[in-house]
This record gives sequence, structure tokens and C-alpha cells, in this order.
Amino acid sequence: QVQLVESGGGSVQAGGSLRLSCAFSGFYYMRYCMAWFRQAPGKEREGVAHIHAGGGSTYYHDSVAGRFTISQDSAKNTMYLQMNSLKPEDSGMYYCAAAEYIGISCGNYDYDSWGQGTQVTVSS
Repeated sequence: QVQLVESGGGSVQAGGSLRLSCAFSGFYYMRYCMAWFRQAPGKEREGVAHIHAGGGSTYYHDSVAGRFTISQDSAKNTMYLQMNSLKPEDSGMYYCAAAEYIGISCGNYDYDSWGQGTQVTVSS
């Protein structure tokens, strides 16, 4: 059974940094796409970054490229999202998600496993 648990959210001022963690279990991460999504109040959920360790690929939404870094630690079964130079528009609930890799870009998946979310608030 896939389980995902996020942590690391909080409140920071613009320009600050946070590192989100997603502890995962129940699957072998090399065979899965894993992703970070976020949703701000009144807005649709959007993909922020995704990773497929088995293929050595990562992707970032244009709005976070160069500021955010997605990574995984196989020893800790944890995925991270290092967020630097945070902006108020980065505020929202951040979710990690996972889906079994089936040979297509991780950006095209209907992710079927989700964590409960962790709140990020960036003040100006």
C-alpha cells in the first residue's frame, strides 16, 4: 500500500527558503513517478516538479525553475523539495504524489496516490 506523508511547510518571508519532505513507503521509488503539486485558495492545483529516478529525469514548472530542486534519498525513502528565493505567489498547500511509471513522461500521469499536504505561506 502506497503511503505518502509530507512535512516541512511553514511561514517565511519573501526571499526565504523551506525544504519540504515526503516520506514514502509501499513501493519501489525507481519504478514510480513522484511529484510535487500545489494549490492556492481559489486556484486549480498545479504541478510544481516531478522526478523519475529510474530514468534520471526531473521537471520543473517555469514559475519555479532555478529556485526549486526536487530530489530523493533512497536510504531514507524520502523525496524533497528545496525551495529557495520564495515569493508570495508560491504560497499554498503542497502535496506529494506518486504513480507507477508506465513509460511516458511523468507530467502526463493521473497520479493516484497523494499525501495529506503541507501548508506553505510566504509573506511579502
